[in-house]
Amino acid sequence: MKTSLLSRLVIASPFASAWIALIGLLLVDALAFPASVSSGAFSAVLPLAAFLAIASIGQMLVIMTGGIDLSVPGVITMSGTVVLGLSHGSNGSLAGAIAGVLVIAAIVGFVNGVLVSVTKLNPLIVTLSVGGVALGGATAYRTGLAQEANVPGRLATWASGEFLGVSTIFWLALVLAALVSLAIRYTVVGRRFLIVGGNPRAARVAGIAVRRYQIAAYTAAGVLYAVAGLLLAGFVRTPTLDVGDPYLLGPIAAVVIAGTSLAGGTASVMATFAAAWFLTQLSQTLRVEGLSSAWQYVVFGAAIAIGMLVSGDRILAVVGTRMLRRPVSVP
Repeated sequence: MKTSLLSRLVIASPFASAWIALIGLLLVDALAFPASVSSGAFSAVLPLAAFLAIASIGQMLVIMTGGIDLSVPGVITMSGTVVLGLSHGSNGSLAGAIAGVLVIAAIVGFVNGVLVSVTKLNPLIVTLSVGGVALGGATAYRTGLAQEANVPGRLATWASGEFLGVSTIFWLALVLAALVSLAIRYTVVGRRFLIVGGNPRAARVAGIAVRRYQIAAYTAAGVLYAVAGLLLAGFVRTPTLDVGDPYLLGPIAAVVIAGTSLAGGTASVMATFAAAWFLTQLSQTLRVEGLSSAWQYVVFGAAIAIGMLVSGDRILAVVGTRMLRRPVSVP
């Protein structure tokens, strides 16, 4: 019994940091910067946290396979632009426009996955290039649209709505996080995905199609980026060509802070959600204190550096070694 408890503690320890950081920040804000945790501030923060959380979960799936994805800003911007063009601002065309955006984003993610897993190209270069192509395509497509074009009213109304006093976008992000977490933990596909990320060689020996899972990770990530882009487009109503810019470093920072193993395999969806909320709340605190938005990039960059120092790999090694060195009494 004690051995089982120790094992669970070792496994869960890397993912506690995100929750500790979030709770600690909220307590500090409540005491020192109450304006940053007012009802009005929360109404502004929660949707932004949701956008980052959804994009971060997509990034997490990629990092779990030992890769990384820098196409996030391009896919988010492309999604907001394409939904404008396909819907023409009409509620009647909204469903088809959303479906079209998701399909295109899935294709972008699929291309990333094939180039990384099949051709063995560097994921940093590949995804940055593919993201640039997506952004370039969105820019060319946007020039043919009316600059004052808005997303369909139904999407904008839904994105600004609330349920139980909390943003519907935040609820959707929470549901998505829970579904992805359950799928990874309790389905055969999810468990195989963990094996592929943790030890690709052992997965091949076990007969698992490693490349398929790696391609699927990038494809699913592309879809999640598109969901974030669609929700963001509805929230701002008139998405511009720089709407995805803040999502280059943010998702990576959230994944690292959440304790995800950079070697692949080990990750927590809900910890990633908490880390995204923490980063968004931290940015809100900086803005309330009058610091410029440029500090957001400084914070995200510092978060990645600090997260690398206390990444899941390091915590697992340190905590696991110290805990397992202790004598275990067997009743």
